[in-house]
Amino acid sequence: MGLSMKKQQVRRFYQKIWDSYDKTVIASVLHRDFTFRGSLGQQLKGHDGFAQYLDMVHKALGDYHCAIEELVQEGDKVFAKMCFSGVHRNEFMGYAATNAKVSWQGCALFSFEGEKVIDLWVLGDLQSLQQQLVQNQR
Repeated sequence: MGLSMKKQQVRRFYQKIWDSYDKTVIASVLHRDFTFRGSLGQQLKGHDGFAQYLDMVHKALGDYHCAIEELVQEGDKVFAKMCFSGVHRNEFMGYAATNAKVSWQGCALFSFEGEKVIDLWVLGDLQSLQQQLVQNQR
């Protein structure tokens, strides 16, 4: 059995928007009233706010990649177990660039309205990420 439409949209979100850094896909995946809450304290609304966040992360972490480890769907919600990684190329979370690779685990809960994501709540293992950032400063 193939992936449901909602799981396909989550894959597009990570593969096209994040991994390929293709902001032209945002409108086809995210609802115009999209809301986002992230581990770094962001609470964003709409396509423009999310695009700015995307730019900030890609500026700080080059070769940014989101590996989907598991997708679970129930009704209009999809849960994603993730591994995020990138090369620390610019200031991030208050730490100067080290050009070292960092990676951390996380999860995301996508809520859909129709075929588009209306709300996304991401929780990452920031303690693990911060430990790497501190270690790489040495």
